[in-house]
Amino acid sequence: MKRSAWRFLWKSEDIRKKLLITLLLLGIYRLASNIPVPGIDRAVVAQLTQTTGAAGNLISLLDLLSGGSVSNFSILAMGVYPYITAQIILQLLQPIIPALERKMKEDPRGGRIWMEKWTLILTIPMALLSAIGQINIFNSMLGGSSVLTNFGFTGDKLLPTTASILSMMAGTMFGVWLGQLISEYGLRNQGLSLIIFAGIVSRIPVSLMQILTNKETWWLIFVVVAILVLTIFAIVYVQQGRRNVPVMFPGRRIGNRMSMPVKSNLPLMVNMAGMIPIIFAQSFLTFPAILASFFLRSQTEWLANASKWVSDAFGGETVWYPIMYFILVVAFSYFYTDVLFAQQDYGENLKKQGAQIPGVTRGKPTQRYLTKVQRRITLPGAFFLGFVAVMPYIFGALLPSDSANVFLVSSAGLLIVVGTVRDTFQLIETELKLHGYDDHLIS
Repeated sequence: MKRSAWRFLWKSEDIRKKLLITLLLLGIYRLASNIPVPGIDRAVVAQLTQTTGAAGNLISLLDLLSGGSVSNFSILAMGVYPYITAQIILQLLQPIIPALERKMKEDPRGGRIWMEKWTLILTIPMALLSAIGQINIFNSMLGGSSVLTNFGFTGDKLLPTTASILSMMAGTMFGVWLGQLISEYGLRNQGLSLIIFAGIVSRIPVSLMQILTNKETWWLIFVVVAILVLTIFAIVYVQQGRRNVPVMFPGRRIGNRMSMPVKSNLPLMVNMAGMIPIIFAQSFLTFPAILASFFLRSQTEWLANASKWVSDAFGGETVWYPIMYFILVVAFSYFYTDVLFAQQDYGENLKKQGAQIPGVTRGKPTQRYLTKVQRRITLPGAFFLGFVAVMPYIFGALLPSDSANVFLVSSAGLLIVVGTVRDTFQLIETELKLHGYDDHLIS
């Protein structure tokens, strides 16, 4: 009788050590998320979290993805998203800048080190811009109030404002550092994913309790559970979707004989881009609102009005926001998939191995054929991501305002949670096999 290798999870000293380090660092991150930014006005922050409508959905989304740091307005209110945005920008620049693309192909290891260095450098200005923009956006939602008691860049407000912004930037860099420690000493290459995962999961009980304690909408718990189950099933189904392209590998010489050609499959993923299009679409839509926030109080009337319109449109205050969000997610799904697919260069790699797709010439024609197939199967994955992204706004329009926010857990948040859990389980299974604990060897 075959027995699961997972029963040895805690017996392996090396795996146990990695799990304990990961849990310890995640605990430190959660503790740091309760450290408030210097100078916050708690009454105003409480008013901010009670905002309804599209603005309330935006704040709830930011609060969810930061693990409650926005509602506390802690030093980790921005999470690690400035780092992720910087990482995505540099990845998208690779096919645009030929010298950078050559560097990554000629020296992959050196290219990765260079990429990591400049991602950290780019994170600093991105964090600065995000901190100022986030405060300005929240202040514009509150009218004349401010989340910080002494916010401003003139007179005696300059020093407190600088301290607040630097603390938010330091919080982001601290979160990135903890993620890198997890990837190095804990679960490999899972640091940032687990940081985001921990923040999302920590908000699920709070959101569910908000429904249970509301006497008018307690019945929505059954709707929530049903949507959670259906969304998880859909996410797993789409994420596991593959298109197997037949590939013939040449036979090998064994002694004086030549083996027969081997028929295999090249699996192409339906959703190759993962969660990246949603994150990048959010960053892209937030950026105009951040820039507009600097001119909301301009003395020039037309500039102030234009800034207010941009801030409302890109801040989630109009019906155009979810429409733009959906279109951008679909567009970035195709764009990011094309970037990743071009980097892998299946046509050249198959040619080097002597493999061939039946009826397709080796080399560039193979790459063009596979690119065509990949773009075709990306369509359902891209539309699925777009629907997941705008699902909170759909529920916000259909359900009572007091209960709509909980459905954020079942959309973008659940997509991250399910993906992270799946990747973590696969990583642990790989670690168990490397340590000799294999289901097929245990009976």
